[in-house]
Amino acid sequence: MKPFLLILAIAFSFIACESNPKNEPIAVNYPETRKGETVDTYFGTEVKDPYRWLEDDRSAETEAWVKEQNSVTFGYLDNIPFRKDLKNRLEKLWNFEKLSTPFKEGEYTYFYKNDGLQNQYVVYRQKEGEEPEIFLDPNTFSEDGTTSLAGLSFTKDGSMVAYSISEGGSDWRKVIVMDTENREIVEDTLVDIKFSGISWKGNEGFYYSSYDKPEGSELSAKTDQHKVYFHKLGTQQSEDELIYGGTMAEKHRYISASVTEDENYLIIYPRISTSGNKMLIRDLRDPNGLLVTALDHTDSDSYVLDNQGSTLFLVTNLNAPNQKIVKVDASNPGPENWVDVIPETENVLSPSTGGGYIFAEYMVDAISKVFQYDYEGNQIREVKLPGIGSAGGFSGKAEDKELYFNYSNYFTPNSSYKLNVESGEYEQYWKPEIDYNPDEYQSTQVFYTSKDGTKVPMIITHKKGLEMNGKNPTILYGYGGFNISRTPGFSVVNAVWMEQGGVYAVPNLRGGGEYGKRWHEAGIKTKKQNVFDDFIAAAEYLIENKYTSADYLAIKGGSNGGLLVGATMTQRPDLMKVALPAVGVMDMLRYHTFTAGAGWAYDYGTAEDSEEMFNYLKGYSPVHNVKEGTSYPATLVTTGDHDDRVVPAHSFKFAAELQSKQEGDNPTLIRIETNAGHGAGTPVSKRIELNADVFGFTLYNMGFKQLPNQAVIKEFKD
Repeated sequence: MKPFLLILAIAFSFIACESNPKNEPIAVNYPETRKGETVDTYFGTEVKDPYRWLEDDRSAETEAWVKEQNSVTFGYLDNIPFRKDLKNRLEKLWNFEKLSTPFKEGEYTYFYKNDGLQNQYVVYRQKEGEEPEIFLDPNTFSEDGTTSLAGLSFTKDGSMVAYSISEGGSDWRKVIVMDTENREIVEDTLVDIKFSGISWKGNEGFYYSSYDKPEGSELSAKTDQHKVYFHKLGTQQSEDELIYGGTMAEKHRYISASVTEDENYLIIYPRISTSGNKMLIRDLRDPNGLLVTALDHTDSDSYVLDNQGSTLFLVTNLNAPNQKIVKVDASNPGPENWVDVIPETENVLSPSTGGGYIFAEYMVDAISKVFQYDYEGNQIREVKLPGIGSAGGFSGKAEDKELYFNYSNYFTPNSSYKLNVESGEYEQYWKPEIDYNPDEYQSTQVFYTSKDGTKVPMIITHKKGLEMNGKNPTILYGYGGFNISRTPGFSVVNAVWMEQGGVYAVPNLRGGGEYGKRWHEAGIKTKKQNVFDDFIAAAEYLIENKYTSADYLAIKGGSNGGLLVGATMTQRPDLMKVALPAVGVMDMLRYHTFTAGAGWAYDYGTAEDSEEMFNYLKGYSPVHNVKEGTSYPATLVTTGDHDDRVVPAHSFKFAAELQSKQEGDNPTLIRIETNAGHGAGTPVSKRIELNADVFGFTLYNMGFKQLPNQAVIKEFKD
């Protein structure tokens, strides 16, 4: 928060203490948002865009608008009587030690650790028999904690590391190379790197990806020519070798490069959009080796999982919507030569490797099941998980004899386990000590019917003994896009919500990846309405079954989920009391003109594709479907001023439309976090403040004058 806004918020907090003792409705006086005259024409149809000027993130007028909106929003939030109690409880529950699973690099074992309320996780390391030491502390990168560690990549011998940092939440990265033994930086910082991994070639240097610096604002200008470079240590970044990309004849918006564990092969994955990739391979043992095409189309998502000598093991959904593992010789890697190792099943496969084995994690109605295989495709065993939930990890180097995995669900905090790869036995490695009792909660999976008859799963989590009276404050959270699966996982934030008697419900909407490629493609382009219908049907199920009612229901989602919330609230404003769209894609006619947005066209289509696609997008685009004189739910739009994934102009324009057309007294506010991006790397302090604001806004607008479970807060205070 900028100093001006901090002072303003403090001032309002004192006013709140004195001016609202009876919890009277909070008056809101919205700033006047200037309407411009911009009109676009699509296939002969004129579309007004009065708030186009808010797209200029560098203008003084936009900056002033942001300050005015935040002034109003924080003035409102400061008047919520229990907001401070929520913040305190979030801090209390958040304040426990957190550890990652360890990983070995060279002579050291590394792990991430957060003492409790540290803004960023700290990287530790230790040699066998010695005490851990701090290796890298991102909390020292900036005073306010907004510069975060975005990635670590070690050389095979562990002697050097390249780590990337993000400033203010931006997707643009800087990369720093360090000698791990003495922790000295060995060369100049690399800059202007985006959507990139770091993959070493011996100790010589590493591959990375980036775009040319865009003209105009680097936070909003279009970037759609991705390139792969090789950086040789000791040379200037300007001398880096272009390996692939950058030709106008063949535009790829995302290109990644990785080196196999044995360092024999470079694999390059060019993508036109967020789904589907080509694949090229280079034998790094041959100094004159050329890139060999393994896949020359983007009809599948395919990647190299591992290799044994010249045999490559690939994961693919080519002619296998739920994914399978195949093998092929690197000298002739085309799909006509692929041989199945682990065939496709009725459940979606997400494999990993370690200890000389393949670990196949399957999603069974969004719940994890894990099986261990050898490289011939023989099943060794099922790894019986600690319970019904989500597992992750099961990865390591080929020579590792022990692997680590994580397990959690919506009410069980994340714990880690150490697995013996030969016996299949595992033991708990780490369990959090947290002021929370998971035995008081339960999850139930239901299958409800969407508008077109499709059965959709949903997991509903709450305190045991919930009374089905239609008055339980409920958050319905959704995403539904980009082949991303929503599987059970614990969150301190959700735990605080459920402590207050709240219900937390997550449906597995079409557009996601829970049932493979077919489920994903049932929610894209001209089938996108299926996703909104699935979400609406989930809300109706919760209401019909007395979990909640329209007066106690909030809908929530971020990014593509922010679009989901925006579309749902404009189509069915009667269905919920509160709407919480975060960093959402709200202008469906122009999303592809910002940063890397054009790469989302596989899911959305664009208004320039055809008249049919234009009309379809305009038909649900949240910015274009706010109607004059309609009573919309109480809405808190949230975004960050450094979000260069989904630029904040989406949220700005949506909030402006709502404020100009809202009928009735429900507030329509926008909370704009300064020096923050799309979410990754956000400091813990900012996350706590944001969630206290969101929960406070939600409960207050559901009619609560004090917290539903004041006893929890009293116990905490006592």
